[in-house]
Amino acid sequence: MPAIRGADSKKKTRRHTRDFDQIHADLHDKRHLEQFHEAQVLEELPAFGDFYCVECAKFYESEANYKSHQKSKPHKRRVKAMKEEPYSQKEAEAAAGYGTAVTKKPDAEDSMIVEE
Repeated sequence: MPAIRGADSKKKTRRHTRDFDQIHADLHDKRHLEQFHEAQVLEELPAFGDFYCVECAKFYESEANYKSHQKSKPHKRRVKAMKEEPYSQKEAEAAAGYGTAVTKKPDAEDSMIVEE
């Protein structure tokens, strides 16, 4: 049965990994990462989930594959990208023009009416 958005959308969904904000939470809060691992079925993971790259959110079948992945350019790019703070919802809304805008308050001298 073909997917709703075409034949290729099913492949893209299968390759989808965790988002940057989820990975950032994994790096800074070990409990968040533990909850993700507890939700996985260990028998279905490669090497029963022993070799997991947190930054790339991928499981590997052997230690050799995991070590070669850590030396690769895509991994190094991902580590560099993870050093930046992810955008918050407030920043996203401000960029789109939603939410409250910070406006300059009028000076006290401008608002005072001088009567003579």
